[in-house]
Amino acid sequence: MTKQFSISDLAAEFGITTRTLRFYEEKGLLAPKRIGNTRIFSSAQRVKLVLILRGKRLGFSLEESRDIIEMYDPLGKNKRQLQSLMEKIAEKRQIIEKQRAEINSMLEDLKAVEKNCIQALTESK
Repeated sequence: MTKQFSISDLAAEFGITTRTLRFYEEKGLLAPKRIGNTRIFSSAQRVKLVLILRGKRLGFSLEESRDIIEMYDPLGKNKRQLQSLMEKIAEKRQIIEKQRAEINSMLEDLKAVEKNCIQALTESK
């Protein structure tokens, strides 16, 4: 028998809210079994949640994560999935590198303004 998890089990394990899990279900990312109003998540659903949360940490949208997760073929080598993931990683890396360059530029501007302020304060004594 495969291990099963309640919504509160998963929420506690991953430090997320039960509302987040219901949102992922609403968006079609997770599909727990129902027993009355109780949601029962399988080990496979738990793995999907791990992948969703990893995608979120990497900056992927829920749609991007869904697209990559849905490409998984347990009987195949998942070449298409891996290629798509690599493309998404390259896109995210490019965006983050651009953001880093912008941040570095802003830091240099802040240093220059700070230096000017210090100099002006020193001269006004």
